[in-house]
Amino acid sequence: MVELHERRGTRPVNGSRTDQPQAPAPEAALVQPESAGAAPATRWGALGPVGLVLAGCVSVQFGGAVAVTLMPRAGAVGVVTLRLVVAAAVLLIVCRPRLRGHSRADWGTVIAFGIAMGGMNLLFYQAAARIPLGLAVTFEVLGPLALSVIASRRAINLLWAGCALVGVFMLGGAGDGLGGLDPVGVAFAVAAGVMWATYIVFSARTGRRFPQADGLALAMAVAAVLCLPLGLVAAGPKLFDPTTIALGSAVALMSSVLPYTLELIALRRLPASTFAVMMSLEPAIAALAGFLVLSQALSWVEAAAIAFVIAASMGAVRTQVGRKKKR
Repeated sequence: MVELHERRGTRPVNGSRTDQPQAPAPEAALVQPESAGAAPATRWGALGPVGLVLAGCVSVQFGGAVAVTLMPRAGAVGVVTLRLVVAAAVLLIVCRPRLRGHSRADWGTVIAFGIAMGGMNLLFYQAAARIPLGLAVTFEVLGPLALSVIASRRAINLLWAGCALVGVFMLGGAGDGLGGLDPVGVAFAVAAGVMWATYIVFSARTGRRFPQADGLALAMAVAAVLCLPLGLVAAGPKLFDPTTIALGSAVALMSSVLPYTLELIALRRLPASTFAVMMSLEPAIAALAGFLVLSQALSWVEAAAIAFVIAASMGAVRTQVGRKKKR
């Protein structure tokens, strides 16, 4: 499984990525070449990178919780638009990607990456507006997990797929039809997972064609341009309310800019396999954010279901890491 990337948003990519699908972890982390064989860490280094990645995960999911509180003001589409526009502006200013010298295939790849990014965010926020945040992330993670299982072609990954299905079955049995969840919200979350898997594929391809985070910045701009008309139609003047803009900017910083920065620093000294395993905890972190910020309590059955999906995600990651070590 390849090194992973953000859910609900996106994480930077570079030219060192492979063409394999990556492990589920809420949305395409930048993996520096040295991360695959990180040198032995000092005492501070062993704790520092782990803390940075966890801080990034917390920032992403609590940013998602803040986004949900903003939805009554601007709607799901309006929130996505604000997030993408602000994040794109920041990344373009910081990265200053070169626009000349790229082939038609390069632009086709980055545009497809941007479309996948925008679609993933739009679908996920539609889901988060209808079902608890932790469960939305859990259903979304199934997309990258399925991609990983299919791409690995190893029998043991059928075990992890079965573990994930147990989690889904538990959610389906926790009440009336998917635990009484809004079926439209569940459908949006699953569709977001499909787009996340697509995002992972084009994230890797973009990383090979563009240096550093240039491809990410350009793809974010593409996603912002595509979503802006939808946001203007859906939210109208509400999109320009100072409070809405401030909250939307906070969501962009918490869900995109800050996590990218933390992970860029951490991945210089943290093995990619460790990073991928930690990213598998995102459904649990999302559930915690939903509980603390949105008062979205989960039943013990729902919590156990999330645990099954997390275990499947971690197992798939470790299986792929073990496969690479044998090569």
